[in-house]
Amino acid sequence: MAFQDRDKTGETKKWPTPHLALTYRTWSRLQELINAGNVEINGYNLDIATVVAVSRFGCKPVIEKSPELLERLKESQDVLLEHMRNGRQIYGVNTGFGGNADLRTDNLINLQRALTQHQQSAIMTRDDFDAHPDGDRELNPHSMPTSWVKGSMLVRCNTNVRGHSAVSWKIVDTLAELIRRDMTPIVPLRGSISASGDLMPLSYIAGVLQGNTDIFVRYGRGKDVRVMNSLQALEVIRDINIQEKGTDAEDQYSVITLGPKEGLALVNGTAPSATVAALALHETNQLAVLSQLVTCLSSETLAANVEWTHPFIAEVRPHPGQMEASQNLRVFLDGSKLVTGLGERNNCSDEGLVQDRYAVRSSPQWVGPQLEDLCFAAEQLVRELNSTTDNPLVNSESRSVHCGANFQAASVTMVAEKTRLCLQMIGKMLFAQTSEMINPTLNNGLPPNLAPDDPSLSYCMKGVDINMAAYQSELAFLANAVSSHVQSAEMHNQSINSLALVSARYTMQSVELVAMMTASAIYVGLQGVDLRVMHNTFLERFREKAMDIIHRSFLADFEEEYAFSMHQELWDKFCETWTANADKDAKDRSEKVADTMVDLVLRLYCSTQQSQNAPADSASAYLDILNCRDDLRINTLTAFRAHQSHFFENPWTRPHLGCGTQVLYQFVREELGVPFYRGLLENMELVENREFEFEPLGRPKKTIGFWISTIYEAVRDGRLAGKMLKSFECLAGA
Repeated sequence: MAFQDRDKTGETKKWPTPHLALTYRTWSRLQELINAGNVEINGYNLDIATVVAVSRFGCKPVIEKSPELLERLKESQDVLLEHMRNGRQIYGVNTGFGGNADLRTDNLINLQRALTQHQQSAIMTRDDFDAHPDGDRELNPHSMPTSWVKGSMLVRCNTNVRGHSAVSWKIVDTLAELIRRDMTPIVPLRGSISASGDLMPLSYIAGVLQGNTDIFVRYGRGKDVRVMNSLQALEVIRDINIQEKGTDAEDQYSVITLGPKEGLALVNGTAPSATVAALALHETNQLAVLSQLVTCLSSETLAANVEWTHPFIAEVRPHPGQMEASQNLRVFLDGSKLVTGLGERNNCSDEGLVQDRYAVRSSPQWVGPQLEDLCFAAEQLVRELNSTTDNPLVNSESRSVHCGANFQAASVTMVAEKTRLCLQMIGKMLFAQTSEMINPTLNNGLPPNLAPDDPSLSYCMKGVDINMAAYQSELAFLANAVSSHVQSAEMHNQSINSLALVSARYTMQSVELVAMMTASAIYVGLQGVDLRVMHNTFLERFREKAMDIIHRSFLADFEEEYAFSMHQELWDKFCETWTANADKDAKDRSEKVADTMVDLVLRLYCSTQQSQNAPADSASAYLDILNCRDDLRINTLTAFRAHQSHFFENPWTRPHLGCGTQVLYQFVREELGVPFYRGLLENMELVENREFEFEPLGRPKKTIGFWISTIYEAVRDGRLAGKMLKSFECLAGA
């Protein structure tokens, strides 16, 4: 779907949508990889989608076994050995590590053993070695999620095959084979400062290659997972390969004795930080797209005047992100019957707010900068995924070895920090929009707490309102910079360190919170548009009946032309009163409408008594007016109850929505099966005690939290964003 706007020549124009295009490409690439089941890496072609596919979806990595790649690996080893034969002192090969680099040794093999040994020092508990460590326990996990470790192995493998690390083919192939066989090392969560790379986490991965019997792996996926030590894992891999390939594979995946520099090549690097940042950024990009859809949903709930999406506003402040957000919102709202202001005409009302509040009106200006930052973050991160990040580095072309600090993961830190700040900004907007939808003083005529039934006994979204405040408070705390808390480490050698993995971990926590807020906001927004449509269509359908009652009771004795000229004024007052009393139960609301209409009719009657339009029998007309009150009250209440009951059975909201929110509505209501919430009628105890005349129509009796959790799972696993992205692939430039 293309954005329709015309320039001065009358030609249709479309602004670029770089963030939506990036998010769509990543999602589309991910689907291709999942369907293919495997991916080839060569040191230069790794992207975020591949990291996600391998980490989360079981995609199998295969190293491109080209002559060029094999030659790169061999040459880097040859150059290092050449320097060793010439008696050169090379850091970490024949010297001590870090602040002890002034030490020397000729025992090159044991030096690599000492490297991994001293780094395998972080804390885990017995629970972390369970096959399924998410059971009933008070302590949070002290080990990394399996997906993080798989991704770290993939990224490290991709780095090592670039030919700058002096590692053997057997090392990188065994790393890839561990992933392919679903053998994932159990790695401590905390202990890395991401200075000399993520030394500690990577040392546990290296320990598996060494066959360390005190380092464990999880083997398998899902319910079939079992835990074994590293030596057992390598034996299982060897046996599998012998069965598949014959005895020639007997030594292919045996215990590895790390050669000169091979330990450093495995543990010096940013792979864990980059992996966690990539997983977080992948979800954040999807959440940024969904936040724009939630903004449209909020606007429809609030019956907003969305002239703030007009292209002119973005065009005169041409930040790319603002222009993209404005265009996306306008497209997503296209065709909506619940908002005004999409056309050229000014739709400002004579009464009430002339313009919407900031939570929706300034959303293009609020979201836009986040889209720009996220695009830049993705660019930085993909570059990092295809970089060499260990030390020292081998240059095979010049046959030289260089000491540097490519493992200092500040680039990843900046990706994680700005991603986390973007999440906080998105979350704050969702919180503001949700609060506005739930609050009856702000939501433009909807009931308190978006209660579909009598608000005196139904508090529907009040709990969600409180939850959102809790989520936002925690999110705001997490938004604080991690990089400003650097501490000097390791004999003051690592006096500056990036804390990239710490920052990426907190960014993943922020992803979790914003996903919760997104799911909650979607649930609230869908409830809001359902209620907006229910009340709008009630007024549309009841107009004829209401005006018939008023006409018979009051206007019948007036001249016909004059009587019908009064209809619009009277009906406007009816609608205004109905909307203004949304905080009342239906019975009280109907009484208030009837009272207000009688007052207005009496005033009109008195003002016309002396005119030629006055009825002949004033006393009779006055009595009819008073009788009109009860007739109107009873009919209003009866009609609303019938309309409400019919809507409860089968909401007809979807055709009233914009093209973007229609897709969202259909996915959540139909594919996920999350229904319109009908208030106290959904209460399990009352339904089971049959205090209502009918039970929900075969619907499972669930809490509000259950339904929001259903949406949350679809947000986290990508189903929801995938549905949206597929629907708007044309807008994404696909």
